[in-house]
Amino acid sequence: MPPAGVKTARPAHRCSECGYASAKWVGRCPECQAWGSIQEFGATAASLRAVSAGPVTAPARPIAEVELAGARAVPTGIEEFDRVLGGGLVPGAVLLVAGEPGVGKSTLLLEVAHRVAASNGPALVVSGEESAGQVRLRAERIGALHERLYLAAETDLAAVLSHIEQVNPTLLVLDSVQTVRSPGDGTDGGATQVRAVASALTAVSKSRGMTTILVGHVTKDGAIAGPRTLEHLVDVVISFDGERHSSLRLVRAIKNRFGPADEIGCFEIGDAGVVGVSDPSALFVSRRTAPVPGSCVTVTLEGSRPLLAEVQALVASTGGGGSPRRAVSGLDAQRVAMINAVVERRGGVKLAEADVFAASVGGVRIAEPAADLALALAIASASKDRALPEGMVALGEVGLSGEIRRVGGTGRRLAEAARQGYKVALVPPDAGAAPPGMRLVEVPDLGTAFQRLF
Repeated sequence: MPPAGVKTARPAHRCSECGYASAKWVGRCPECQAWGSIQEFGATAASLRAVSAGPVTAPARPIAEVELAGARAVPTGIEEFDRVLGGGLVPGAVLLVAGEPGVGKSTLLLEVAHRVAASNGPALVVSGEESAGQVRLRAERIGALHERLYLAAETDLAAVLSHIEQVNPTLLVLDSVQTVRSPGDGTDGGATQVRAVASALTAVSKSRGMTTILVGHVTKDGAIAGPRTLEHLVDVVISFDGERHSSLRLVRAIKNRFGPADEIGCFEIGDAGVVGVSDPSALFVSRRTAPVPGSCVTVTLEGSRPLLAEVQALVASTGGGGSPRRAVSGLDAQRVAMINAVVERRGGVKLAEADVFAASVGGVRIAEPAADLALALAIASASKDRALPEGMVALGEVGLSGEIRRVGGTGRRLAEAARQGYKVALVPPDAGAAPPGMRLVEVPDLGTAFQRLF
C-alpha cells in the first residue's frame, strides 16, 4: 500500500468523439451524447509536476512598442465581405465559414481567392468535395481565372501541407474541413479528426502568416457541425445563410477577434456568381401602388447597418372548426405568440378564434425586439382589414403590459427610413430628434397607437 497521504494514480477516461475527459467510465458521453465512446487511456498524474522557467519565443516589450503591420487587415476588394470581417483578411488569421449545402459558400470564397491572387499574392484553393475540373468550370463561369490562383483536389492532410510548402500562398481556402483526413486521429469526418486538422492548419497559418479560410458543414438545425472547440480554435466564425428559393444571401459574423461580431453582408447570387448588394433595403420591402391591410415597415439594425424590413400578417376565420392556427416565417415564433397575446389583451383585438399568419418579406430573418410594434400594427391592421398610412415606419419594443419601449440605434434607424423616402415614424416617447423631412408620432402604449391609426 502507498504511504499515508500519498494519492495513487487513478485511471482516466476520454471520449473518442469529442475529447471529453472523465475520472470514471460512463456509457454515454455527457458532452456529445455519443454512446460507448468513453475509453480508458491511462492514469492521471499522482501529483502536480513542478514546472521550471524555460526559454521564451520573444521578449516582452511595452505595449506601445508592439508593431501593428502584421495585424492590419488587407481588403479583399469585395466590400460586403470586408464589412463583415472588419476591414479585410488579417495575415495569419483562421476563418471558419459555415452554411447549408448549395447556398453559395464555395462560389463566394473562390471569388475571394481570385481577388487576393490578383492584388496580394498567390492563393491556394484545396477542394475535398469536388474535382479540380468542377472548380475550374465554376471559376470560368464567374470570371475567377488568374495565374496566381492555384487549385488542388486533396483529402489528405499531409498532401495539403505539401501544397502549402510548394505554393507558399498568402491565402488558403479549404473546402471543406470535414473532408480532410488525418491518419491516426479518429474516424474520417469525426470530431477528433476535424479538431486535429484544424489545429494543424492553424499552427501552419500562424507560423507562416498565411490567412486560412475553412469551410464547415452545418447540422440539421443550422448549427456548425463538429466540436465546439473548433469555433474556439479559429479567429473568425462566419455564417452564410440563405433560402434556396431566394437569390438573397446573408453573411453574418458570429465571432470576430479583429472587428465587430454582429455585422452583416448582403449578397445576391446569379449567373455571374455572388454579387454584393450595397443597398439591400429595397430587397426587404414590397413595392406596390397602394397600401394594403396587414403590412407594416420597420427598421432593423444588423451590426452598424440599418435595414428596412417589411412585416406582413394575415388574420382569417377558422371556419367554425378546429383550433386556431399560428404560422410564422422569418420571425421568432415565440415572440410572435407573445405579441398576439398582447394585441388581444391590451389592444382589444379578438384573435382567439382566428388563424394568424406572420412573415417577413424577402427572406430576411427578424429576431430583434425593434420589430415588435410593426408586427403588432400589422396584426391589428389585418384583423380590422384597414391599411396603415402610406410612407410610415414603426419602431419600438412592446412589453407584456402594452407599453412601448425605446430600442438602440433609433437615430440611425430613422435616418435610413428618411433616406428611403418615409415621411412618418411611429416611435416610443423620447425617441430623439426627427431627421429632416420626417415627422415623429410618439405613442406610449399599444392602445394609444391603435387609437391614432384605427
